[in-house]
Amino acid sequence: MRIEGYVILSADGMLADASGIMPPELKFEADQRFFESALDAADLIVHGRNSFEDQPRSPDRTRIVLTRTVPDLARDPANPKATLWNPAGASFEDACRKSGVTTGTAAIIGGPVVFEMFMDRFDTFWLSQAHNVTIPRGMGGFLEIPSRSPQTILAAHGLKADEVRVLDAERRVDVTAWRRS
Repeated sequence: MRIEGYVILSADGMLADASGIMPPELKFEADQRFFESALDAADLIVHGRNSFEDQPRSPDRTRIVLTRTVPDLARDPANPKATLWNPAGASFEDACRKSGVTTGTAAIIGGPVVFEMFMDRFDTFWLSQAHNVTIPRGMGGFLEIPSRSPQTILAAHGLKADEVRVLDAERRVDVTAWRRS
């Protein structure tokens, strides 16, 4: 299974405001198109119970949702395409088998605790940044933010900045592919 991460962060590394909600200032049409296209190409979506992709085709995607509400693995009674996974009771590979997806690409879309679990397994991490946006007292996209920058964290886990795409030049939004070397 190929593992790819996706996040958009503010210039100060924040993913959400102090209440845990992604503010509208961090939502950009070009980044949303990039994100949706990536999710369309993925075979499996992985996220925490408070994260969601908010895309028109979200209900159509097979997903694994990390939660402590089950002892190990369970089908989500509210979504037939979702597997509930408690990492304390089952491995990621077990969760993939339960979801019916064991090959292809898994798109890890957060939040910070979920990203941390996969830091040493990412093949590529797509870090979008809105360089003109700051979120005072926000929630960092990775657990070590703000004491370390997103770039420092990714590099410390063996990922190397490889490719930069400008998504919105006027608003200074880009995405960098951090790849395992």
